[in-house]
Amino acid sequence: MLIVADIADFANDLVQERIDQALAARNATRPALVAHSFLFCETCDDPIPEARRLAQPGCTQCVGCLAIEEMMEARHAR
Repeated sequence: MLIVADIADFANDLVQERIDQALAARNATRPALVAHSFLFCETCDDPIPEARRLAQPGCTQCVGCLAIEEMMEARHAR
């Protein structure tokens, strides 16, 4: 027996999957990243500290945005 919460959870998971697919398709059409790090986070536009850019060549996100992205990916990796 399905309850309303189960149906809502299923619908939410389906919507998130579609969003993830759309973002993946958009990112696939972007040109290849240059080998150097971005000066500003591509997600929030905050400056990326020089220490991070030197420690992680090619980084495109600040530590905060990267952590959020990794948590979201882990949540949906079921």
